[in-house]
Amino acid sequence: MKQHYEAIIREIGENIERPGLKDTPQRAAKAMDFLTQGYQHSVEEVVNGALFPSDSSEMIIVKDIELYSMCEHHMLPFIGKAHVAYIPTGKVIGLSKIARVVDVFARRLQIQEQLTVQIAESIQNVINAEGVGVIIEAKHLCMMMRGVEKQNSSMKTSSMLGTFRSDPSTRNEFLALMR
Repeated sequence: MKQHYEAIIREIGENIERPGLKDTPQRAAKAMDFLTQGYQHSVEEVVNGALFPSDSSEMIIVKDIELYSMCEHHMLPFIGKAHVAYIPTGKVIGLSKIARVVDVFARRLQIQEQLTVQIAESIQNVINAEGVGVIIEAKHLCMMMRGVEKQNSSMKTSSMLGTFRSDPSTRNEFLALMR
């Protein structure tokens, strides 16, 4: 990857030998590895069996999970928050594991619409919840820095599974708690 970054820097007309850029290709390669580390992890690995018996049948919500991802169309960041809710059926997942599931998918080249669905489906599959709801709100640098250059725009996406989709009162409770 380092050699490709060197080529890109040369292609834009910069001198790869100048002091400020001399180590940039290696740093950029390391940064890209970090930003896309989701490819090296699986949901099963990050959950690591952190499922616990529970009699709870009420909605559980984890709000404001920071996420950083890269738009697969322009390879520019999008930054935002995920809100994840589920209704357990006999077991709950460790709190930090929800944030780790978000990161598994966010730290890949991605579109927000698919990211939202992947998180919801993964949580559903891991804990067999009665329902799962995921809302993501993010700002996309591909829209802010280039193209239409709209600085204050943001995107919201949702994925509702199980009772979050089929029961309007469950969906409405979740949406009300997000306000």
